[in-house]
Amino acid sequence: MPLPADLPVVDHHCHLSPHGEGVAAARRFSAAGGTHLFLATQNYSSEVPRSVQDYRVQFEMTEALAGKVRAEAGIEVYVVVAPYPVDLVVAAPLLGLASALDLQRQALDLAGSWVLDHRAVALGEVGFPHFEVPTNVQEAAGLAFDHALAVARDVDCPVIVHSADLAPEEYRSLALRGERAGVPPRRIVKHYARTRVPLRERGGVAASYLARRDLAREALGDPGPWFLETDFLDDPARPGAVLDLATVPRRAHALAEASAEGVERLRVPFVDSVEAVYGWRPELPVGRGG
Repeated sequence: MPLPADLPVVDHHCHLSPHGEGVAAARRFSAAGGTHLFLATQNYSSEVPRSVQDYRVQFEMTEALAGKVRAEAGIEVYVVVAPYPVDLVVAAPLLGLASALDLQRQALDLAGSWVLDHRAVALGEVGFPHFEVPTNVQEAAGLAFDHALAVARDVDCPVIVHSADLAPEEYRSLALRGERAGVPPRRIVKHYARTRVPLRERGGVAASYLARRDLAREALGDPGPWFLETDFLDDPARPGAVLDLATVPRRAHALAEASAEGVERLRVPFVDSVEAVYGWRPELPVGRGG
């Protein structure tokens, strides 16, 4: 059966770039039936940020891209900002580890101010390098993540976690870390989740699943909160990576055509989970829906 006209179709994590497709990719998402994007910031330069001003410029570019997509593609866009955790690894040899960590903290404070000013809806991506690094760098990443949790608590917003794929015990450890900082597990979202882990085994942490066909089908049985994402990179050197931006609406249509139950279960990632994690329900852009 077709998707209900009043159902938002949400990609929970993607990137756009002024050097890539930008609005053209967003139009492709819209043409496939997508209505809402969570747009995460990224470094738009070949150089790692070395100052808070560098991050301010980066966040402003993300905000400008979001505004352009809203105006020209007719979809809703939610901005997510934070210093990328891997920046710490790259900046440490350039600035010294202590200074690189201090920069992460300052940039996280800036991101928190954007949430307070309603320019962003969450801190992300925050967390840990997804590859092996020296112990002192891993420890510094942990300190930066704890600061991110403290900022999220103070400005009352979710955190979008970058890390290697997590086993159930690692999800539960993440939940405990958040609880100690005053952030409820449901407001911690593991982005780029590639393996389905049931909610009871995640300690309440939300999962943003990569919208592969098999994983999307498996996730339908989860009560939530969970999301679907493409982690679209908009990198001209890697067209379509990680998944093409039209993937989530295409998956949604396929799941709806498979069964009426699939249609109703899609309200979990597209509506109920947004409300549970962010505190509001996504509304269809003007001119969309019934």
